[in-house]
This record gives sequence, structure tokens and C-alpha cells, in this order.
Amino acid sequence: MIAKDIKPGAIVNYQDAPCVIESIAVQSPSARGAATLYKYRARNLVTKQKVDITLKGGESLPEADFHRRAVKFMYADATHMHFLDEVDFNQYALPLEDVKDEAQYLTDRLEGVQVLIYNEQAVGLQVPATVELAITQTDPSVRGNSATGRTKPATLETGLVVMVPEYLSTGETIKVDSRTGAFLSRA
Repeated sequence: MIAKDIKPGAIVNYQDAPCVIESIAVQSPSARGAATLYKYRARNLVTKQKVDITLKGGESLPEADFHRRAVKFMYADATHMHFLDEVDFNQYALPLEDVKDEAQYLTDRLEGVQVLIYNEQAVGLQVPATVELAITQTDPSVRGNSATGRTKPATLETGLVVMVPEYLSTGETIKVDSRTGAFLSRA
């Protein structure tokens, strides 16, 4: 995969390990004849460590030999979260500390969850870019406050706390961006 074609979310092989690209910074040359530098912040899917990768415009990285499986969240115990493959009904267990960021958005009815398989072992989890969650606790809405842009904290059904507009109340379902944790809209 050529440096300019690598996008966030792509999984590449770097130092013989699969790494998911989290962010990209492009540094344009200031002199004639200099190469454009692509700086990637990635996360090693096996060790969970952050990795910084720098490539020149013409260099490339091979795509990682892995595959994604559509799964359904089943349950969580004290140490692992358990998922069921929707095609062949295999079960996968991922340690809680490895999926703590994604766990904030998981409900048993969430569609589009994928587990990343590398060497026949589950190494990561991807949730959809937007998820719908119900508000379980927030301050009551005040009549007439819908015209201002003020926000208030709201606790969602998974325990995640997001800032929402003042007009929303307990029991409503909202859309949340799973990459940033920000409120997007009513569902």
C-alpha cells in the first residue's frame, strides 16, 4: 500500500506485526526536489502499543494478513468481553483492558461490530463510526432553552458521559461518534 493511499483505520504490516492507522500528518517539502513525508500514528494490534511510522511519498507498507468477522456482543465477565461470530457461531474473547475504549459503545443490540482476526486469534475490535445510545440520567430540560447552544452532561446506558444540548432529557436516544465520543444528533 503506497504511503499516499493509507487512510485512518487501514491495517498494515509494520515490523512483522499488524498495526491499525489512527492518525495521519502530511508534511509538504519546503525545498524543490524534497519528498513529501507521511507521518502515521498507529497501534500495534498484538502488543497494543503506539507506533510512529514515517514514510516518504513513494514508499509503501504491505497490508496485514488479517480478516474481519462480523460479531455480536454477548456478555462481559470480570476479565474478558465475549463475542459470537454471526456466520459460523464461533466465540471470541477479548481482554477488557484491550477493548476498554470500544466497550463504552457496546450494547447487546449494536449492529456492525467486527472483530479483527490475525493468525486465527482475535486481536482487536471495531465498532461502527456512529452508535445509538439511550440517555439514562441527565438534568431536566428547561423550557425555552432550545435556542441557546449550551450543553449539559448526560450519562448513557453504557456508563459513558457525553455533553448534550440542554433540550434533551432522560429516556431519549442519541447518536454518538465512537471515534471522538461526541454527541452528533437525536436518533
